[in-house]
Amino acid sequence: MPDLMPMVCLSTNVMWYIRRNGTPLNQTSVQGNTDGTKLANATITAPGVLQSIQSKAEPLALVLQDGQDLLHKSAYTEGQHQGMHHHHPDKSSIASQVAATGLPSTDNHLLATRITHIPRQVQTVSNIPNDGAYQSWVNQGSSNPTSTSAPAESSLPTSLCPGHNGTVFRSSSGITYETVCAIDYNNALLRSTTVNSFTECVRDCDIYNYNAHKVTCVAVLFAQSHADRDPNCYLKSSILHSSAATNNLEGAVRYSVAQAARLPVSGTTTGSSSSISSTSTISPSSSSHSQSSTSPTTSPSSSGTVSPPGVTYANTNVVVAPKISTTKLHGPSVNRPTSQYIQYDPADGVSLSRSLLQVGVNGDLSTGYDISPLTGVLEVNIYTQNALAPLRNTPHLSRDGGRGGYINGQHLFLFSDTGSYSGTTSSQNGNFLDFVSSSVAVDVGMNALSGNPITLQDGIGEWSDNVGRQRGFAPLTQGEEAYNIAMQGQGQRYAVWIESSIIPLDAETGLIYAPIVYDNVNVVTRAAVFTYTGNTILRITAGGRGGPIARRPVRKLFDQDQPEWGVAGGLRSWGPSGIGGTDGRVYLFGGVSGGMLMARVAADSIENRDAYEYWNGGAWSTIMPHNDSKAFFIEGPIMDIDVFYSPRHMTFIAVYLTIYADSTFYYRFLQSNSSIIPSYAPGGDQHYDCAEALLQNHWSEEQVLYKAKTGLSGAFIYSGGVHLRYFGADDISNGGSRMLLSWTAPTGKDPASATSEYQIVTAEVDFA
Repeated sequence: MPDLMPMVCLSTNVMWYIRRNGTPLNQTSVQGNTDGTKLANATITAPGVLQSIQSKAEPLALVLQDGQDLLHKSAYTEGQHQGMHHHHPDKSSIASQVAATGLPSTDNHLLATRITHIPRQVQTVSNIPNDGAYQSWVNQGSSNPTSTSAPAESSLPTSLCPGHNGTVFRSSSGITYETVCAIDYNNALLRSTTVNSFTECVRDCDIYNYNAHKVTCVAVLFAQSHADRDPNCYLKSSILHSSAATNNLEGAVRYSVAQAARLPVSGTTTGSSSSISSTSTISPSSSSHSQSSTSPTTSPSSSGTVSPPGVTYANTNVVVAPKISTTKLHGPSVNRPTSQYIQYDPADGVSLSRSLLQVGVNGDLSTGYDISPLTGVLEVNIYTQNALAPLRNTPHLSRDGGRGGYINGQHLFLFSDTGSYSGTTSSQNGNFLDFVSSSVAVDVGMNALSGNPITLQDGIGEWSDNVGRQRGFAPLTQGEEAYNIAMQGQGQRYAVWIESSIIPLDAETGLIYAPIVYDNVNVVTRAAVFTYTGNTILRITAGGRGGPIARRPVRKLFDQDQPEWGVAGGLRSWGPSGIGGTDGRVYLFGGVSGGMLMARVAADSIENRDAYEYWNGGAWSTIMPHNDSKAFFIEGPIMDIDVFYSPRHMTFIAVYLTIYADSTFYYRFLQSNSSIIPSYAPGGDQHYDCAEALLQNHWSEEQVLYKAKTGLSGAFIYSGGVHLRYFGADDISNGGSRMLLSWTAPTGKDPASATSEYQIVTAEVDFA
């Protein structure tokens, strides 16, 4: 019987502000822009309600409630009328596309030609997608691409067992499974349901994964003999522990999982430690790993303990001092935006009272409002795939910042302030379109592997319209967004910036502790004051067609008067289950004058501020230190920092830029009397958290890692960081010798020019 489960931006172009709809205005004519600047006379000549008046540095949009554009005009830059151009997005097919999504017609905000609501859950067997969009993400992680040669489930016989044990087939969602007979998988029940057939049970597994946005269900068991009133379909998260079933169970295991686990035949048990769970991955043979001079050993392949391509540890009981061998500059990255966007027009945002539209920080705008549907990357799924449409032109982007990391098989680059422009050529500056406080791109060519500049691609879900305006990567609250809209052109806004590398949380999720910044710019002198107002958590996933997605589960985590916990980054200390597991802790860096403080929290409690502990110089405490604390885990005038474990050197390495603006990466390594071994590594102690070594040992003297060239303007570089896991088995984080660095280099050029105001530059450092 199956086991049962109980129920850093420095840009000063003050005209780069808001680009989305504001509060509807019941009027029939407009004499100027919202800040009083003369823009153009525009008269609505048909019944309707004015939906938006955009800022003077971008097109004026008059949009009727029926979704039809009446007039699009622009006056570019500084309120000076530079000429008009017309823009009419193609919305002729929206009505049919909305109907195809199955969206509820009773939604108050659903207009005949607008998509205003995107359900994120599939509830029934009949409406799970059978399309490329589903396949594109569901085949990530522990799943291999679907075998197109496998027969469809419709060809399966009514009775599977025992005669058809081991049959490979495709579910109606296109996922490949292998049948199993008379086997139960213990201690892995996700849920039990009552269905009408074996194929419907398989379908339920696909639905579960779709709604979870990751592959969690890896196997199903169907008890055909159960009465209709009893659960007869059991979804399983792992096949690690199996036993012979006491009744006639018909089952199916995702084919990739079955292959990896060397699935046993009817009635036998899975004694092998190579069996995997839903989120684990399998390391290739250690013979394929490059060998270090210290005769490394490869950690055993066991459930959830090794992420591809595997980790090679130095075969030594002492710390190996890192030494630089060679370096290679790749040059500035190349942008390659996608050619599609999602025609999604959400309901209008909230309207703020005049008392809230004051200059100065108001924390309630961050904490007292829901997330704005106008911001954040959209998913490509069953409800939005029919709304895909081509971009009319390829936008030119100018991006500030450039940290990133590895999530779910993709290498992400995250940016702060980002401007988009149309019509940019090598000889002509483009026209301003849009400005957002964050954006994201994926390295699509992995060109740095061969020593060349990287190519970055923005996702389909990032664009807000068909000319290349953006939604922003980090979601804003409705309060923050409404304030930005109302104050556009006056110099004030709220921004959520990306200032650190991604902290991995599990095999499929990364974290950014992003500062919420209040930006106040003098529109005359351009002098800017940036005020830290606290921070929030971004949970980042990747692998979908729409591009990487950031979710903001808490509006604000730490407050304005507290150390900037996590803004400079942190590290993931994996538990005994290993790299990609869900146990262990997250450690955060708190940048203050003179060095970095440290906080920690269990990986499953990151959203609970009361769960955090703080290092006070002698012990962990629930009492948070003040900004003047000297309980540093590393001292120095540090600006950007990454700290990571190096299996090649059996210790931690810190890589950082300083506040001295010398365009130089420095490094230190953690000195110890013996090698530092993670709990999941060969010879590791399951009860030892190796990150505690950072507080028990001393750092080496500072050494130069890489001297970068200044930007084209001669200004210093910033936003420097390490992109771990880029080089696979050869990467420094996997026991190899190669490390990828990136940084932002100011050019001194116009952001609308082909060169852009900033360049994202990469280089490789090789260790001896």
